[in-house]
Amino acid sequence: MEPKPLHFIDQPIQVTFNQPPALEKKPGCPDAFTWNGVNYQVIGLLAEWVDYQRRGRMSRNMQPQHATVASSRGSWGVGRFHFRVRVNTGQVYLLYYDRAPKDVDIRKGCWVLVGEFEA
Repeated sequence: MEPKPLHFIDQPIQVTFNQPPALEKKPGCPDAFTWNGVNYQVIGLLAEWVDYQRRGRMSRNMQPQHATVASSRGSWGVGRFHFRVRVNTGQVYLLYYDRAPKDVDIRKGCWVLVGEFEA
């Protein structure tokens, strides 16, 4: 049974890893994150999944046979790594890493806090 959402946030966050991921564009769950100046320690990973769906103009720039393969393993700049976590305050949050570059200067992607869910 999926947990019930409590608050939709959809804001960028800064994450911290005790040990940096081996592949920057395929990160695991972070050990902590900062949102609105508050630091949250991740004490439990409740669920994780990857979504390689192509969005926006990226959804139209690939031949169908290649898009089928890319939907299962990803391609450059496409994909989101989702993590539902419990933090040190007892709250449950959903966050994701979006591999899409934002512009020419920001090519690494970004972390987003989606929202808070029932504990």
